[in-house]
Amino acid sequence: MTTNGDSASPSGAPAVAARTGSRGAGEDRSVTGDDRLTDALTGLRAAIGAARFPLVLPSAEPARRIGAALTDQLDDYLLPRLSRLDAPLLVVVGGSTGAGKSTLVNSLVQARVSAAGVLRPTTRSPVLVCNPADSPWFRRGELLPGLTRTNQPSDAPGTLHLVTAPALAPGLAFLDAPDIDSVVDANRALAGQLLAAADLWLFVTTAARYADAVPWELLRGARARGAVIALVLDRVPAEATDEVSAHLVEMLVEQDLGAAPLFVLPETWVDGQGLLPDRVTAPLADWFARLAADAEARAAVVRQTLGGALAALQPAVRSLTEAAEEQVAAADALDERVRAAYRAADRTVEQGLRDGRLLRGEVLARWQEFVGTGEFLRNLEARVGRLRDRVVAAFSRRPAPAVELSDAIESQLVTLLRGVAAEAAEHAYTGWKAHPAGVALLAPDLAQHSPELPERAERLVRDWQRGVLELVRTEGGDRRFVARTAAYAVNATGLAVMIAVFASTAFIPTGLEVATGAGTTVAGQAVLQAVFGDQAVRTLAGKARADLLERVRALLDDEAARYLTRTEQARPTARTVVALRRAAEQVEAGRLQSRFAEVAPATRVAADEGRQA
Repeated sequence: MTTNGDSASPSGAPAVAARTGSRGAGEDRSVTGDDRLTDALTGLRAAIGAARFPLVLPSAEPARRIGAALTDQLDDYLLPRLSRLDAPLLVVVGGSTGAGKSTLVNSLVQARVSAAGVLRPTTRSPVLVCNPADSPWFRRGELLPGLTRTNQPSDAPGTLHLVTAPALAPGLAFLDAPDIDSVVDANRALAGQLLAAADLWLFVTTAARYADAVPWELLRGARARGAVIALVLDRVPAEATDEVSAHLVEMLVEQDLGAAPLFVLPETWVDGQGLLPDRVTAPLADWFARLAADAEARAAVVRQTLGGALAALQPAVRSLTEAAEEQVAAADALDERVRAAYRAADRTVEQGLRDGRLLRGEVLARWQEFVGTGEFLRNLEARVGRLRDRVVAAFSRRPAPAVELSDAIESQLVTLLRGVAAEAAEHAYTGWKAHPAGVALLAPDLAQHSPELPERAERLVRDWQRGVLELVRTEGGDRRFVARTAAYAVNATGLAVMIAVFASTAFIPTGLEVATGAGTTVAGQAVLQAVFGDQAVRTLAGKARADLLERVRALLDDEAARYLTRTEQARPTARTVVALRRAAEQVEAGRLQSRFAEVAPATRVAADEGRQA
């Protein structure tokens, strides 16, 4: 570890307060406004905690990270700091692996409070050092409440080692954080969390590492939040001091961090206790001593960091809101792909009832066998007046063809339902597979209709057929006919109604139609018209068709639900979007009514304009 005691000329702490317009920690301009702000932040914390981003979208993982970071900052810093603006100023010492953070903290407090050495990572759990008088504030756990306080060093995750140092002035505390580029993931995450809880971030880097990408990413984030930052450039060889310092200053200016105080420490040896020579740390120690002694200056630092963090909440929550809206939109899009597939299946069934395709093959053969020979069809028009008696007699003598016709109708309908259900499942599966959020929700069995579909389709058709018979029994146009023909005549008439369902309209056949393939449908309608009359046929066939389509839609809806339940379980509710947006608006309104309204994110605590390197 090295320092150069003549390398920096820090500003006096009172100048810091003057630049930020501080009124001091004890002056409360708007208690009511601050209370409203605290309430608004509590509401925002609840809204963020309730937000979920389960669908796999490009914005989901960043949103989860932002949500976790905001939650940590609200819990660890904003809410506890707002409740105690006069609490000791927390300086989080962060930086890259091997930058000498622990040695610097030990030297500033004149005690070996944090382990330093060649093993990496050295700081496995954070170490907080404060004056004994300030210990109760940090021990109560209002700040960083998720960390368990310990009195001894610990490798256990989620612990905060508290140490007191009488040499450290009251009103100021140092927190030695894990390395921001640690090889241990948990250490890196904790380092970022601690930096977000800092009133002031003391960033420590070296002549060999100051241009690394990871620190600059965190510095840009701190700048965006309006955090107060000071920098230590450590272990600088004497011959490279001017060149390295100048280059670092250029980089700071490029990143809008030119106002941050910079302390350059030369390469040197540590003493027997592992502390840096006083002459090396004196400029930095004096700067912190003046800050600790000036309550107004400390209040300015707190106000600037708090104000910047509060102002940065609005765009961060806006990004969460947009991500939640994308989740809802994606769930809607996935649902629509499923519904479109099953709407097409429903239309296919409806069209199949209209275009006569169900009256071919086995159904056609069984119907012709059922109503009589070809001669019956040829003479149908001339004999409509006498058809009622023939139908009754024929139906009464031919039970076997009726059963075969019923089975043929059932088989034809079940085949149609299985086909459209399989096609709909395939289309829905393909639609989800083409969507990034859908792929993650898919399961192999969704590519086909459900295993229960065939049995359910058979049950549907049988239930519908029973419903048609009941319809004939209760709503037939000629109740006396039903009474005369008894149960078997009802069954036979019901079969004729089923045949009539498979045509779009009911009409009396012409000779040409009887001679063509349409004759089958026409024959069924003509039989019914002879028995019930034209209007009764239309009523019976219409009701039976509507009943069948309603049952089919229920079946297809159940098939679609295999998909829709997956999006329903993953879908964020619309309330999530509304809650986030409303909470952010309330926080912004509270901020503008509080003492932090005048603090812009770009405000910086700066060193004297005459900084020397």
